[in-house]
Amino acid sequence: MGGPLGQHQKWSHGYFSYPRLEGDIGPHMLFNGKEHLVWSLNNYLGLANHPEVREADANGAADYGMAYPMGARMMSGNSVHHEELENNLAAFVGKPDAFLLNYGYQGMISIIDSLINRNDVIVYDAESHACIIDGLRMHMGKRFVYQHNDLESCEKQLERATRLAEQTGGGILLITEGVFGMSGAQGKLKKIIALKKKFDFRILVDDAHGFGTMGRTGAGTHEEQDCIDGVDVYFATFAKSMAGIGAFVAGEKEVIDYLRYNMRSQIFAKALPMPMVMGLKKRFELLKSQPQLREKLWLISSALQKGLKERGFDIGVTNTMVTPVFLKGELQEATALTRDLRENYGIFCSIVIYPVVPKGVILLRLIPTAAHSLEDVQRTLDAYSEMGEKLNAGYYKKNKVAV
Repeated sequence: MGGPLGQHQKWSHGYFSYPRLEGDIGPHMLFNGKEHLVWSLNNYLGLANHPEVREADANGAADYGMAYPMGARMMSGNSVHHEELENNLAAFVGKPDAFLLNYGYQGMISIIDSLINRNDVIVYDAESHACIIDGLRMHMGKRFVYQHNDLESCEKQLERATRLAEQTGGGILLITEGVFGMSGAQGKLKKIIALKKKFDFRILVDDAHGFGTMGRTGAGTHEEQDCIDGVDVYFATFAKSMAGIGAFVAGEKEVIDYLRYNMRSQIFAKALPMPMVMGLKKRFELLKSQPQLREKLWLISSALQKGLKERGFDIGVTNTMVTPVFLKGELQEATALTRDLRENYGIFCSIVIYPVVPKGVILLRLIPTAAHSLEDVQRTLDAYSEMGEKLNAGYYKKNKVAV
């Protein structure tokens, strides 16, 4: 009962799932009434509790109220501030135009639904985010999946897609991510784009984790890999580096205009409220004007990942700030070591188990931010060293950690 994750709800709810973090957003928050060092917040640049952001959010609410603008943007909910933010975002990520979206998850589903018809073929990475998978479920045509970040597999699926598209008269859309949020690996954008020399397709990139963190200016993973022009449709959310709500899609003007008038999730939904838009403008301003925030993020990320590897931990193939720690163990060990980290060391990080990862694998995902300190890193490394020794010694198989 309850599905693959819901089956655990009776014992996990409120602690492992749906935990309650309290206090000001940052590296140190309260969990179950105790101070914890938190590595689970999508707040890469530390903007969530930035004083200028808090002020902009408050002023936006005071000046406009949460109801303004009223209605969907196409009918009565547009504003100069929505358009200004779109224009600035487009210029920043190197595209002629951009369109604001109310939510990232909802937005990606609707982008796929709008761009594709039953004659078109989709090729996508096997480890694509759930929002992409749910968008694919709405597609009434054919889709082919390639092995994660495997160029040979990708090319084979493009060959299959090409043969089918020639029969249906449709086009091919390839979908991948800029930064994969679980593994921390960059999508091989530049190498995939190079396949356009052999195949006729367009590429849609979900860069939720890359926007604001990757590239010389923070414009994204396509900037990091020097392939901005090769990305046909660029998508990013405000929920990660900008610690906000909403998203945007960018591309050629005719493509974005088409989405403006065909994305049902935006046409028939209320516009992004003005306080959020004003807050996003401030967040975006800080993202561009304070590169030291991104530099601090990478300082913390590098120290954390270097320390984990020196202590013998497997952090996979990450080449971004996302820091996974792969351990071997079953469900009892996963829950016991997570309780130990929280109750005895005050370290709060996300735990991922089967079916998200294979059986016998425990994934602890750490999300570094610019708000963390090197002291936070050292405290975490010390705790992980002791936890790792206990795991290898079989401690978590034999002992339950009391809450």
